[in-house]
Amino acid sequence: MNRHRPAFTEMLRCTLLGQLRNRMALLLAVAFIPVWIAVARLSSSERAVRFALDSLGTHAVAPAGHVSQVANAVAAVTLVTGFVMFMETFKSGEMDRRLLLAGYPRLPMLLAKVTAVALVAALLALYTTAVLSVSVSVRQTVPLALSLFGAGLAYGGIGLLLGSLVRGELEGFFLVIMLSLVDTGLQNPVLKVVDLSGLEVFPLYGADQLALAAAFTPRTPWAYGLLSLGWAAATSALALLVFHVRTRSHCTGGAAATGIPSPVTAAGPSETVVRTSARRSR
Repeated sequence: MNRHRPAFTEMLRCTLLGQLRNRMALLLAVAFIPVWIAVARLSSSERAVRFALDSLGTHAVAPAGHVSQVANAVAAVTLVTGFVMFMETFKSGEMDRRLLLAGYPRLPMLLAKVTAVALVAALLALYTTAVLSVSVSVRQTVPLALSLFGAGLAYGGIGLLLGSLVRGELEGFFLVIMLSLVDTGLQNPVLKVVDLSGLEVFPLYGADQLALAAAFTPRTPWAYGLLSLGWAAATSALALLVFHVRTRSHCTGGAAATGIPSPVTAAGPSETVVRTSARRSR
């Protein structure tokens, strides 16, 4: 445990530094979210829309433009978080395997990736809530932020899973885009013309229900926020399992066979991780 704690701290620090160096991720986070919300505002009418809130067992009425902005805010968070975590996980795969061969402990590495998902989702949720509150009169700000956080966690876990599973970068991007588009399209009350069954199985069902209820009603269906957490836990666990299975055969006895000292006990995790991260950024 004594060596796992500094290893976890170093890996988390380097993962977050890698996110900060990713200019595409920063551009998506800073520019895409407000632009996507603005597009929803400009392209929607102010006609009243009546939509069902299954989480409260009732219907709500709100301007179509406001409903579209809330739905697009959830969609933007899912896309950005899914992209960011997929890119980081996919590009760091080779570095992670080298660290494991050098004797780096597996558990801190995996926990650091999951913690990074939570931190990225939290920052995006706060930023998106602030942007959305400028143009929409939100009834409950905290539950709305929590719903966006849950949506980010769900798709951050999906990005983590795809980054550990797919063989090519293009396949991962395509899967993130298509899953997010289908999910957000089916959940958007403005786009739905008929009531569909089975939406409960999609990752964004709970987050959308909580977001719409928080934005347009004084009631809060807290239990529906747990659905997103369930998706995040399931996808993260699958990602960790895939990572463990794919690296186990390569790393069993790897450090002993190659004579490479453990980065935690010898050189320290910081030196090994930073050197490898610097090579990857070049």
